[in-house]
Formats: sequence, structure tokens, C-alpha cells
Amino acid sequence: MSQEMPAMAGPEPAADVGLPDTSEPPTEAIALVSPPNRPGRRALEQTIHRAGFRDAKPINFGRSSPRHLAVHGVDVSRWQGDVDWIKLRSQGANFAFIKATDGGDHLDPMFMKNWRGADAAGLKRGAYHFFYWCRVASEQADWFIRNVPKVDGALPPVIDVEWNGDSSCKRRPSREKVLEKMQVFMDKLERHYGQRPIIYTSPDFYRDNLQGAFQEYPFWLRAVAAHPSKVYPGRKWLFWQYSGSGLSHGVRGRIDLNVFHGDERQWQNWANGRQLMASD
Repeated sequence: MSQEMPAMAGPEPAADVGLPDTSEPPTEAIALVSPPNRPGRRALEQTIHRAGFRDAKPINFGRSSPRHLAVHGVDVSRWQGDVDWIKLRSQGANFAFIKATDGGDHLDPMFMKNWRGADAAGLKRGAYHFFYWCRVASEQADWFIRNVPKVDGALPPVIDVEWNGDSSCKRRPSREKVLEKMQVFMDKLERHYGQRPIIYTSPDFYRDNLQGAFQEYPFWLRAVAAHPSKVYPGRKWLFWQYSGSGLSHGVRGRIDLNVFHGDERQWQNWANGRQLMASD
């Protein structure tokens, strides 16, 4: 999520679908809180579109290719500009995580337009918050809650935790303080939305702070050069951000590509509020 990049954007300035890879370890249960089913959900939300994205910098993941997983999606922020959500959906975006807030006082100016557009096109949508280490955790939670609607059928909220050299906040708290602040933020969101937040992170931040932590939380992992099992050994994960250089009809420039860790049935079960099996 680098600055002004088509990634899960950091702070403001101051890839044919086949069968799952059977070489991966067997699945284990993970405790997740998922969004409730929404009455009258449109049929297009239930349809899984095959990934038709291209990649400006393709990586050969071999047998662990994300193309072996069925349910792909994107994440967007203001840096993608005006998104044609219908076209993006037809290219294989089944879900979208949408940048909402930074810290305690910034709202992505495209959030509400993207939030509504993704829903109208039939994507499952969720919102994410870029966490600032120089702001009080409870204030950041309040700011997110103020700006992100609580709606049936939305994906769980996401806390984006990483080090970012472009931020005006250069502070790097201790692991103990990082975990404490994250817990305060996530607890407040879980109480409000009734969903356990998803943790998004990158390799360096994970190495410094998150190994062995938050075992009962769903993780969304950035791993653009190797499979998550190589980059985050032993960590169960639910979403994998496998590219920061995706190309698709419906969006100008590059866009982050993501995939859900499961088959179509598991996706439908989780997205409709039933328990999921997840693995590392």
C-alpha cells in the first residue's frame, strides 16, 4: 500500500481458474465472525466471475498460483479515480475492499462513491482503515465508525497495519504497544459492526510485530513475490494480496489483485455468515 500507488493506499501526503492446490497443508478451523445474510440479495452477487485480470509485472507462483483459487477481488482507493464497477465486476472482481479512513481525521474522498458503486455492480464490499501509530486507537475507531455505514451483507472491516515511510508519522512503537493499540481499535469495531475485523499486513510489519499474535483473527496478507506460506510460515490466512500491478477493464492504471482462500462453496458460506475452514 504505497503512496499514490494502485494499492491499498497508505496515508495521504503532510492473475484461468483451476482446482485448488492440493500441495497445501490440510485445512484447520478458524474462528471468524462473518456478515449476516441480507434478505433479497441479488442473484448477481451469488455469481462467481472467473478472473480475467492481466498483470503488468506477472509472477510465476508455480503450483501455488492464485489462479488455482476461485474467488478473486480487488482493493481500491482514490488513486484508482473513477472506477467502472460493472466492467471491473465482469473482469473477475467478486469482492472489493475500499479505502475509507486514515488516522483520526481523514476520509478517502472516493470512499462513498466506491462503496455505492461496488454494491450496485454486485460485488461484496468491505471498508479498510489505514492505522496511524501517532493517533489514539479509540479515536481512530470512532472516526471509522462515523464514516463507514453499518449495513447487512458488508464484509468485515479491515485494519491496515504496516510501516510507511511516506507518512508524517514516523513513530514505530514496540511490539507490545502495537498489539495493545490494535486490540483497542479492533474491539471497538467488533462491538459496533458485530463482525471480527480482518487484519491486513505486509511482510516487514508482520515480522516485527505479528508473528504468533491474534490467532483467532482472519488475516489478509500481502505477498507479491511468493506464496503466503513462504512469506508468513505457519500463519492461517483468509485473503491474499498477490499483485500490486494488476490491469483490468474498468479502471485506469494499476490495481491490487486479491484472492479468497477457499473454493466457491466456502466463499458463499463465509460471505453468508456460516463458519469457514481456513489454513496456512
